[in-house]
Amino acid sequence: MSDDTVVVWDETLLSYDLGDHPLDPVRVELTVALARELGVLGRPGVRLVEPKPADDELLVRVHEPAYLEAVRAAPQDPLYTGFGLGTPDNPVFSKMHEASALITGATVAAAEAVWQGTARRAVNVAGGLHHAMPDRAAGFCVYNDPAVAIAHLLDLGARRVAYVDVDVHHGDGVQQAFWDDPRVLTVSLHETPLALFPGTGFPDETGGAQAQGTAVNVPLPPGVEDAGWQRAFHAIVPSVLRAFQPEILVTQCGADAHRLDPLADLRLSVDGQRATYIALRALADELCAGRWVATGGGGYALVEVVPRAWTHLLAVATGEPLTPATLCPPAWRELAQVRRPGQEVPLRMTDDVNPSYESWQPSGEPNSVDRAIVAARKAVFPLLGLDPYDPRD
Repeated sequence: MSDDTVVVWDETLLSYDLGDHPLDPVRVELTVALARELGVLGRPGVRLVEPKPADDELLVRVHEPAYLEAVRAAPQDPLYTGFGLGTPDNPVFSKMHEASALITGATVAAAEAVWQGTARRAVNVAGGLHHAMPDRAAGFCVYNDPAVAIAHLLDLGARRVAYVDVDVHHGDGVQQAFWDDPRVLTVSLHETPLALFPGTGFPDETGGAQAQGTAVNVPLPPGVEDAGWQRAFHAIVPSVLRAFQPEILVTQCGADAHRLDPLADLRLSVDGQRATYIALRALADELCAGRWVATGGGGYALVEVVPRAWTHLLAVATGEPLTPATLCPPAWRELAQVRRPGQEVPLRMTDDVNPSYESWQPSGEPNSVDRAIVAARKAVFPLLGLDPYDPRD
């Protein structure tokens, strides 16, 4: 296996543009620009790979043919509705099929590079459109690139694929795609569906009849900060991954759990997000011989958060994590001011938060985070042969 890291990138990925909409491609443009300015994309062993669009044969592994036809046809009709399209969340835009297929092809290329051993890790920051369903668009997502990439890995011979989703929203589309497939473990930490779209992701969603224990959901109460989020992550994710023993790890790294994100109510910092990426890489190293495919996802603080978070992700995937106190280069700050006039541009790659946490223990007076941890462990740990009350599991 090569020790290289593949970053799938081309400016054409910015064509996934929903117009006047929270999911603005400027966040991806600024991420790549910041990573370049900090030298992350020029590190030894980093290869930039140009994406190719996913063809219909790939897309129908997850999506229904009639839906693909609708996505192709919708831009020809300015009043089109149906299949979840033509809504405020999922407006129709020019060349929608082409842009969506390109993002999907980029994530498939990342997965293929890692599975075939031409890279140890691969990243598509433009990907992570995890809400798209087989027959409809949802949650700003037209085609579900993580699900298509996982289906492709299965076609290539993978027997156990783990998917971990740290977006603030439940990874519902990926969970749905593999609900009855025991070869795929889906793990999602998210704000409680009682308070946030898409309204799914409760602890008792544990997989279909043929795949009990392969869906893991950790819904967290609004207001959770780094310490609580890290406590929940480490109380659940390492245990279920070790029980499942995946051959490859696929992650959706939405940055919208940050405290500045305008669409949700968790309170994480960039420092906490950086710590999560380091933990995910360590789990891939421990369990999957380093095989890690990472995508972007949500994130709507377009200047203040997403570029810094995903530049940390790219740094962790390509080698040494960036020091949190690293300055944001002046040239990047100027570009950000041009692209988003009037928005505050961060000076450094840190929020000056220490993301340390206390490990979960099944004793003492539980707080709201501990109750969420216990609910998730009780629901799924026995199905994986684990003790929900043993902190060693």
